[in-house]
Amino acid sequence: MTKQSTLIRGVVRSADLGATFVFAAEGALAGVAAGLDPVGLLVVAFLTGLGGGLLRDLLLASGRPAAVSDGHYSFVVIAAALAAWFLHTALRQGAMPLVVALDAAGLALAAVAGTQKALEHRVHAVPAIFLGTLSGVGGGAMRDLVLNEVPRVLRTDIYAVAALLGALVVVAGRAMKLDPRLVALAGGLACFTLRMVSVHYGWNLPTAGR
Repeated sequence: MTKQSTLIRGVVRSADLGATFVFAAEGALAGVAAGLDPVGLLVVAFLTGLGGGLLRDLLLASGRPAAVSDGHYSFVVIAAALAAWFLHTALRQGAMPLVVALDAAGLALAAVAGTQKALEHRVHAVPAIFLGTLSGVGGGAMRDLVLNEVPRVLRTDIYAVAALLGALVVVAGRAMKLDPRLVALAGGLACFTLRMVSVHYGWNLPTAGR
């Protein structure tokens, strides 16, 4: 394994674990808001934190998904769920801005990790962008379905598009052979910034008939 490949794998794993924690915490907070008990909250945290990565790894057909083969992912989800359970009262006043920021951060980390991992498995740039986007939106879609809501990715706000932008930046940076850490940072910032700005200004995608 080359030094470059080792570095990329380190970036992917760090971003993946970071996304898992952030998404799991956001999912657990959504479970608290929905009035779930601790078991239900943990289920939602696992789905939100690991769902997108599981779908990505299954489509890559690269052996057992990282969420199953690496126990750190489960510990990260449990830690995030416990933090949400014990701190939700203190965070309640600023809950909505916090949830939006957590979701945007998780989206950015997951999109970057998913795209980088797909490219490392020699996936073509176009499906790599798709897999990066799926990594970002998959867990949230599962969470929304379990909580009986229309998945956010199917609504008109700028969500999947932000993940798509982050994935595009990663693919472009890798094509230019830039430092993987800088590429990951640029892709994550692009995704996070677009998501937060779109929420602030109320940007939406057009829909049929409008």
